Amino acid sequence: MAEGRKLPGYVYLPPEAARRQAERTRDNTYKLISSEVPWKDRYHFLERNGFRLRPRYNPTWEPSWKGTNLDPAFCEDYIVLNNSRVIDATRLSDNCRVAIKVVKRSDQELQISQFLSSLQHPANHCVSVYGSLEDPLNPSMLLMVMQYLTPWNDPEFTVLGDVVDFVTQMLEGLEFIHNQHVAHRDVASLNIMMNGSVLFPQGHHSIWRDRSPDAVYDLTPLQRMDQPVRYFYVDFGLSVRFQPGASTLVVGDVGRDAEVPELSWDVPYDPFKADIYALGNLFDKEFQQVRPASILEKCIPDVLPQRYHSLQFLLPLIESMKHKQPEQRLTASELVQIFASTRKTLNPNGFRWRLGPKSEPAYERLFNDGVAVAKESINQLRRLVRS
Repeated sequence: MAEGRKLPGYVYLPPEAARRQAERTRDNTYKLISSEVPWKDRYHFLERNGFRLRPRYNPTWEPSWKGTNLDPAFCEDYIVLNNSRVIDATRLSDNCRVAIKVVKRSDQELQISQFLSSLQHPANHCVSVYGSLEDPLNPSMLLMVMQYLTPWNDPEFTVLGDVVDFVTQMLEGLEFIHNQHVAHRDVASLNIMMNGSVLFPQGHHSIWRDRSPDAVYDLTPLQRMDQPVRYFYVDFGLSVRFQPGASTLVVGDVGRDAEVPELSWDVPYDPFKADIYALGNLFDKEFQQVRPASILEKCIPDVLPQRYHSLQFLLPLIESMKHKQPEQRLTASELVQIFASTRKTLNPNGFRWRLGPKSEPAYERLFNDGVAVAKESINQLRRLVRS
């Protein structure tokens, strides 16, 4: 939190709440959690090598709200790391934000990631890798320095064109990976990310992405359709790179998507076809299915995955990717061509039409569609003024 800057009143606690907060601070309630401690121990090593972690991980860290009546929830250094294996950092040479991931030295993740990252091609949707460092805490591990990315679906999609662009990029990216004789083997929602920073031109906090970098202000993202959003495949920890002409059959019931039918520890299968199914399953779950995963979800309709209107054009693509028989699935290159043809049948003017969930009542849909039309009219006027 910038010193000397006037802050909004909501960041300050009333006297009694400030007293309780001071007690909790003295009792170390806000200390680093166990999964954060290794990053504190790496802080000076990383700084010597050109990367600075957030103030929370400085071994000399004292909470910025200590001795004040500031609400910790509006202090940047209050926010806890949500993935112990990956952390954001600032590259000191250019003040660029990067991500640093702990990877096993014995795995192929670093080598395959660096290989794919090194290839210059417009269809390359693999996370960029800038280098690696020895892990000062564990000689069997490495620290892989990567492009900073954010989850692909946060903020959520709002218009039809968001979906069309996402599907296009993911198919192109998978085709590119497969053309390099690499099978990802773990295509899943958590392993797809985006350059979400373009949606927040004034910056955002790396953990609470809907907050400003200092965690004081709520942010409203720009619309994806108007920004150069790119989507990326990440996490090549289970990936395999084959030599030209070698057998491409594998075994292993691996990956986040346990629904790929051919996965087996005993019967060899084609991992490229498994990738196709997994990506089709992702499209299906994110944009088509309404399938309660638990009794609780059956009782609480609001937590069900939403199925949208106007996405029927995806069904043939998804069905072709999810054939139970792997040999009946098309290749990534064939899918790219088919979806390119599908795009030509869509009216580009409809790409800005709101994504309406089918669970939405008719009266609510009518109202929300009206609001969306009004907002889009305002956005069009703004674009005309800027041009």
